[in-house]
Amino acid sequence: MERNIFQKVPLPCAFLDEEALERNIQSIVQLCRGKKVRIASKSLRSVPVMKRILASNSCFQGVMCFSPREVLFLIKQGFDDLLLGYPAYDEQALQEISLLTKQGLIITCMVDCIEHIAYLEKIAKETGGRFRICVDIDMSSRFFQFHFGVRRSPIRNASEVLKVVERAMQSPVLQIDGVMGYEAQIAGVGDDVPKQGFKNKVASYLKRKSAMEVMKRRRDIVKAIQGKGNTLRFVNGGGTGSIKTTMQDESVTEITIGSAFYSPKLFDYYKDIKFEPVVGFALPIVRQSNPHIYTCLGGGYIASGSVGKDKQPEIWEPSGAKLLALEGAGEVQTPVYYNGSEYLTVGDVMLFRHSKAGELCERFSLLHRIVGNTVIGEYSTYRGDGQCFL
Repeated sequence: MERNIFQKVPLPCAFLDEEALERNIQSIVQLCRGKKVRIASKSLRSVPVMKRILASNSCFQGVMCFSPREVLFLIKQGFDDLLLGYPAYDEQALQEISLLTKQGLIITCMVDCIEHIAYLEKIAKETGGRFRICVDIDMSSRFFQFHFGVRRSPIRNASEVLKVVERAMQSPVLQIDGVMGYEAQIAGVGDDVPKQGFKNKVASYLKRKSAMEVMKRRRDIVKAIQGKGNTLRFVNGGGTGSIKTTMQDESVTEITIGSAFYSPKLFDYYKDIKFEPVVGFALPIVRQSNPHIYTCLGGGYIASGSVGKDKQPEIWEPSGAKLLALEGAGEVQTPVYYNGSEYLTVGDVMLFRHSKAGELCERFSLLHRIVGNTVIGEYSTYRGDGQCFL
């Protein structure tokens, strides 16, 4: 991609490579081999991008959301089959969701304890509405004293799940709609990180060992829930980094995928999957403090998660440019070291990639659509639509 195509675009700006997005979509379709894919809104955060993906192939079906108010916003944009991926305690939004559910819209709320069940039941009875619910099961692995995974649901096995399920079955205003078992330690852990050979080997080993263990656990839990007479509309699993292993679980009816579409920097570091970079941002060079230090305006778009260099953005173009170790990507300026063959001067543009996927859209109101080396239009982001959910 030519950096000079952004010379007439207000900078800083974010952009999306249309052709690379289409190739990633087709790669996902081939990898999933007909299994349904629920797209993760937190990794996309753009209504037109999400609509484009859903319309591109029949395997894409439904959205996993991260906020109840986001659910209400997406309903107004014409979306349906929305899975709220996290438990929520926004009473006003949930009251609206309960009524929309009674009207026939497909919105599913996440639960992982009896307290969640009681709370949703109380709201539904007060409004005269209903709730569809999905039971979130813990897919992390424990190897001796080592916890391999993220801290999500408190329920790990069939007996613990059935306590929640049986309480939900007693309620006339709740419908058990699905089960989610997200193996984050497989989907979200890279095992091909440069200069980390030993850690990569350990990560690969733990991921293989965990994949076998959690697959059996998820199957046993699904079987136990169905054994109580529940017909599950869906069993959700996986993520971008676990597509190949989650595909092997016959109990899973749909895989949630988000980051694969944009393919941010962190997803360069996986052995089993490779996608093309799609989204990035452009910063103008506004000063030059010495022959090899070029300072850009803005750029401090640090990804969430544990603090580390891997959460910093990466310079995409020009190749070989580096952030300064003592300054990194700054709130209002980002100095860059470059001693390559390309001629740079004040007024030129540098291209960057964000470490994670959808979070970049919280910084920009639109994504400039790029085809070849031409800016052809714009996609609005959630921020561009005036929305801020978390």
